[in-house]
Amino acid sequence: MANRSFEMYQYRQVLLRMRQGDTDRAISRAGLMGRNKASDVRKIARSQGWLDRENPLPDNSVLVEMFARPKPSAESSISPLEKYRDQVKTWTKNGIQVTAIYGLLRRKHGYTGSYSSVRRFVRRIAPKGPKATMPLHFVPGEAAQVDFGTGPMLPDPVTGEATKTWIFVMTLCWSRHQYAEIVWNQKVPTWLACHQKAFRFFGGLPERIVLDNAKCAITRACLKEPEVQRSYYELAEAYGFKLDVCPPRSPKIKGRVEAGVKYVKRSFLPGRDFRDLADANRQLESWVLEDAGHRIHGTTREQPLTRFAEVEKETLQPIPSPVYEPAEWKKLKLQRDCHVQFEHSRYSAPWSYIGEPLWVRITAMMVQIYHDHSMVATHTRCSKPGQIRTVVDHLHPDAQAHLRRTPSWCREQADEIGPGCRHVVDFLLADHVVERLPAAKGVVGLRKAYGPARVESACRRALAFDDPCYRTVKTILNRGLDQVAVAEDAFDRLSDAYTGSGRFHRDTKDFLTH
Repeated sequence: MANRSFEMYQYRQVLLRMRQGDTDRAISRAGLMGRNKASDVRKIARSQGWLDRENPLPDNSVLVEMFARPKPSAESSISPLEKYRDQVKTWTKNGIQVTAIYGLLRRKHGYTGSYSSVRRFVRRIAPKGPKATMPLHFVPGEAAQVDFGTGPMLPDPVTGEATKTWIFVMTLCWSRHQYAEIVWNQKVPTWLACHQKAFRFFGGLPERIVLDNAKCAITRACLKEPEVQRSYYELAEAYGFKLDVCPPRSPKIKGRVEAGVKYVKRSFLPGRDFRDLADANRQLESWVLEDAGHRIHGTTREQPLTRFAEVEKETLQPIPSPVYEPAEWKKLKLQRDCHVQFEHSRYSAPWSYIGEPLWVRITAMMVQIYHDHSMVATHTRCSKPGQIRTVVDHLHPDAQAHLRRTPSWCREQADEIGPGCRHVVDFLLADHVVERLPAAKGVVGLRKAYGPARVESACRRALAFDDPCYRTVKTILNRGLDQVAVAEDAFDRLSDAYTGSGRFHRDTKDFLTH
């Protein structure tokens, strides 16, 4: 009791009891003041004449002057840290924490005192005032607040394993009526779809949405100019609502949805069992419209659903028509194979943009690729991972030529050169063990360097000597042997070798004369 602090009204009560004749022991038994303290007060009161009933009790200002404890002076005990006051103030202004200041003092100045002493010293020289807040007021239809909270563990639809979920909540700021949905993730498509479902649930939308800096909505948090996710910006533009982004680390600005998320987690989830995600959302919607909607709200002292139905519903903006199809935007780099990759599927774009970042707009059915503001490619969206969408014209000319040089193309080119070339190409393409398409393309490609007539002659000579391959044809051309005559009937006789008769069959006379 020696260090007990007393208010002035307590001194007045003690003085009044003393004037009525109570002893110090009686005052102590009443719990008003200890006997020693009462004795000291009685001495002062007797010397001031306050115990005389004829005299009025003194004012509080007089009691303060007589009984208030003097505040300890800063100079009464000089701290060894005083000589570092200016340095510590500078560190504090620069946002350096007390633990770091303590370490700096030890390393740079050889300080040997305790951390508690440094902490008390910092508090004394840089006291923090109370944090004041401002109540936020909204009119009907003005704003809604959105947020995610941790949901229940539910069985995965594929593996059946217990999987973490999230609860999306949108709360109308005036009525406190809310939409809630349990989802698997916080990805951009989920975020956009939840907004659309909430608008349909309310039958309209507010003028602005208050949100925090979730990655599915804000790509870069900033106090003055946050960067909005392009997909979310497009949704807001299509529906006609404003985005009101809270400053970083300021959850109280959207306190109504913060409270709404806690309310769902504490009032809906406990004691409930869910078969799957669909069952959980059915129960959640029923709870929102019944228990949550008809409760007496702690602040408004009214039922949220009643306030919404009677007032706020009519003030919401109408949902635009036709219904906007949500799109996800991704900034992706075009790879060397002339494709961008999204969700393990690949989509082609013109090869001239290889290495450059492109904007990809993804809807449920379409994938559109943009360079700056121009659309350079469009594809139907792949239905499952691993698929590829390729437009041949997007590929490099060399790649296009490679793709177009099929066996049919080789045969067409060989027909233009002559029957000898066609027999060589057919022979090469008929190999069932080794892929001979490159060799066939090489044979018809010799036309560029030697002309069709020489290639045809070289092919006939290769067939006459039973060696119809690319290397032989090219060697004949390089050495000019295509201009050396062979027996006139050699090709006609030997061409049958490639229609089913013996492959190495040659006439004995022809063999001996050549």
